[in-house]
Amino acid sequence: MSVKIRLTRTGRTKAPSYRVVVADSRSPRDGKFIERLGTYMPRENPASFLVDEAITLKWLNEGAQPTETVKSLMRKAGIWKKFIEGKQATKLAAKTATA
Repeated sequence: MSVKIRLTRTGRTKAPSYRVVVADSRSPRDGKFIERLGTYMPRENPASFLVDEAITLKWLNEGAQPTETVKSLMRKAGIWKKFIEGKQATKLAAKTATA
């Protein structure tokens, strides 16, 4: 099962808001999801992106793949940088443990 971190649309016509969710890649955009991580409100000035950082990092470490839009939002929020730094630290720790 391929798991994705993606947006599901909520809100009324011409006034979108989105939920950031973890879902099976085969499920429809606004269909069944595994866990809700946060929200994205593009119509606010400035746009707000609120997610639970700890749970998001947990899902990324378990192999969930973010969509391009979510990855871009994570970069702006600094979550993607923390994920990459944690990944590099894990590799370095494994390398020093074997040496």
